Amino acid sequence: MLNLREIRLRRGPEPLVENVTLSIFRGEKVGLVGRNGAGKSTLLALIRGELAPDAGEFDCPGNLAFASVLQELPHSQRPVIEHVIDGDEALRDIETRLEASYLTDDGNLQAMLLAEYEHAGGYSARARAASLLDGLGFDAAAIDRPISEFSGGLRMRANLARALMCRSDVLLLDEPTNHLDLDAVLWLENWLRAYQGTLLLVSHDREFLDAVVGRILHITDRKVYSYAGNYSRFEEQSAAAAAQQRAANEKVRREAEHVRSFVERFRAKASKARQAQSRLKWLERLPQIVELHSEHTFEWQFATPRKVPRPLVVLDEVDAGYGERVIVGGVKLSLGPEARLGILGRNGAGKSTLMRLIAGQTEPLGGTRTASPDLEIGFFAQLEVDQLDRDSTAILELTRRGGGEVARWSEQQKRDHLGQFGFRGDRVFEPVARFSGGERARLSLAILVARRPNLLLLDEPTNHLDFETREALLLALQEFAGAVLIVSHDRALLRGVCDEFLLIGDGHAQPFDGDLEDYAAWLGKRRPGAAAAQASAAAGGPGAGTTGGGQRGRNRSGGRDRSNQSRGRNSGPSEDRGEAAAARTQLSPLRRELAQLETRLATLAGERAALEARLADPAVYHGPEHRDLSSRHAALQTETAQLENRWIECGERLEALLVTDAQAGKAMR
Repeated sequence: MLNLREIRLRRGPEPLVENVTLSIFRGEKVGLVGRNGAGKSTLLALIRGELAPDAGEFDCPGNLAFASVLQELPHSQRPVIEHVIDGDEALRDIETRLEASYLTDDGNLQAMLLAEYEHAGGYSARARAASLLDGLGFDAAAIDRPISEFSGGLRMRANLARALMCRSDVLLLDEPTNHLDLDAVLWLENWLRAYQGTLLLVSHDREFLDAVVGRILHITDRKVYSYAGNYSRFEEQSAAAAAQQRAANEKVRREAEHVRSFVERFRAKASKARQAQSRLKWLERLPQIVELHSEHTFEWQFATPRKVPRPLVVLDEVDAGYGERVIVGGVKLSLGPEARLGILGRNGAGKSTLMRLIAGQTEPLGGTRTASPDLEIGFFAQLEVDQLDRDSTAILELTRRGGGEVARWSEQQKRDHLGQFGFRGDRVFEPVARFSGGERARLSLAILVARRPNLLLLDEPTNHLDFETREALLLALQEFAGAVLIVSHDRALLRGVCDEFLLIGDGHAQPFDGDLEDYAAWLGKRRPGAAAAQASAAAGGPGAGTTGGGQRGRNRSGGRDRSNQSRGRNSGPSEDRGEAAAARTQLSPLRRELAQLETRLATLAGERAALEARLADPAVYHGPEHRDLSSRHAALQTETAQLENRWIECGERLEALLVTDAQAGKAMR
């Protein structure tokens, strides 16, 4: 569907990628990975039609609908939910024509447009938009507020919801999780799994990629390499390919050295001269050694804190909030140097508010915060990179913000420290304004490490960081001698660092007894029917919501049909027996369907595994059958997502029927 042939893309005088030939097929979910600056966003811009290739050709069907997230922050007084509905341009076009038809008083045209409006899901559009906003962390009471009143992060979430609202054939997402919390990431992950269009996703979140994509495009050394499977499979295949290439290189080196040794020994002998010349020609025909460019990895550690008091901070019945508003109350918490605590909770629950109170940036509204005199806090807030002076340099920012000890370092010590974070040579003297988001985040980490804290408060520290820097941060935190509190949507970081979790919700903070899988299951129970709502929103891909399925049970004004809500009121024993009997008649068919779904899903999983193994073969990738195999792989992904959603619906329905049966039986007794 999307075809690139011999593509070259430049940034300045140097090419980012060159000689790129690849195809992306309908329904595929593709992850784009590579170092910051490798060309991932530039490749997306080419596909969006925002730039032309410097060489080669890109073509795709002319009728494809593309959707991507607006990068400009909206500042209008338009309600946020209307901003999201604007993403459904086809629906807005019908509304515009419908408004015009009222001026001409053309009844036939109005009737036709009203039918189009209903078919396009117009009466359920607000509900679909509200569902997207809810999944991305917006309070239901706030969706009619002007979008200009929200923070930059929430406005970016609104832009993401607008892109998901679009009736797209191709969805292009560039680091969509950067402005999301864990709850919203889990929701988006499920939504994208159910999306039926073609997805191109740039992300540095390995668990997110593992859950969503079925193919990886790796951009490195100006080339693009394709790997079947998710990110974990890509890592395995990439490591295996590198090992094979190293072995091949070593074999060529040994053969070449043997030939050179023969030539040197017998070049002067007349009887061996012809053989020596023959060997030299053979040497020229040896395969070229392929240089393996190992991407630089960052290796650094947190310096040992000057002192590690016990406890570091104690909160006793603390109320945290702003003004007179308590956001989270009655918090009891004692942090010792061994603490490895992850903070969970929905957007707006009070996670960052509690972090700022622990840091001493805000005073408690009630209760007491007691900090050790030797407490040294390292606080990495979500907007930490914005605190850097754009006109300053890396070495000046380290000197200015690194603390008194850093101010006494020699210039070489500062350069050595910054070098561990990727700032080498004259880069330490470059203006911060030239740095990418990832480079600014690394500079902020370098400054944080230099302060030698004994308590680390990390609020979304992995935003803008690539895989290598995230891995370095995780390893450094595992060796850190002080306490760590983390708010993050990066599950790999939470799993690798945190020993326990604190759940903030409904105005309280309490220990969460479980792991991240338990938390995801807990969220699903808190939002019953969320999976079905996501499937309905995403199912269409192109033309999502056009089936009118969301119209059932609603009148034209968008209000719920009340006729069914009155049923069951004042019901007596006969009604209870009737409900129980009706429930029992549905149990057997549902159980049979669940068993059939599980059997089919197992079959599809086996077929997908076999396909991925074949697609991983380089001979197949370059062969004529690759296109058919990739198309079948995409079809299997789509069918699997549909069957999984139906399996969830059947399971929820079965559970509800069992509850109804039990309650009716209890009432009759």
